[in-house]
Amino acid sequence: MREIIESPLFSIAITILGYEIGKWLNKKTKSPLLNPILFDICFVILIMKLLGISLETYNIGGSVINMLLAPATAALAVLMYHQLEALKKNMLPVLIGTSVGAISAMASIFLMCKLFGLDKDITLSLLPKSVTTPIAIEISKQLGGIVPITVAAAVFTGIMGMIICPVFIKLFRMKESVSVGIALGTCSHVSGTSEAVKIGELEGAMAGLSIGFAGIFTVIFSLFFL
Repeated sequence: MREIIESPLFSIAITILGYEIGKWLNKKTKSPLLNPILFDICFVILIMKLLGISLETYNIGGSVINMLLAPATAALAVLMYHQLEALKKNMLPVLIGTSVGAISAMASIFLMCKLFGLDKDITLSLLPKSVTTPIAIEISKQLGGIVPITVAAAVFTGIMGMIICPVFIKLFRMKESVSVGIALGTCSHVSGTSEAVKIGELEGAMAGLSIGFAGIFTVIFSLFFL
């Protein structure tokens, strides 16, 4: 039994199972709080605690899932291709929205870290939190940040964006598909884009494009912190 639990396939299986349960609950309840990714994180932690699975053991299989993160992000190009003409027409709003979003995200984190007296290493680790995880990891390494903190912050930002953004979209009555897509892609990267895809194909395409540009601008702006 222990051999099965410590198998890489077991880690992959519980991760997929947790996500599918979370997705089913989210569909049934329609509650943004029952986010599939957030539920999956809690589910996996609970199983690990109950069965005494160490993080190192889980990561043997978890690293396989992590390896697929970058290709999954790149697959968003299919959506963008289907909406190529719309993307060309709205390139200026995307550039302005993502650049302002990247500056705002980094500036707000920097100021909050200063306000609460966090040290330099923590500040540098949190600066790239609003971009997709593969890009955030490389920026954190470049800045000399603590990569695990960066990963946790990026994941948390994405989940919170998925939960909060739809609420603000309704609150401010955002009807423009381009604006919705840019907002979701810029503030909560891949997680926000998955939410944008549920809203519509154009929103998903805009969010996918925004991920790339927000990442590029964040890389450029991070140079000022070296």
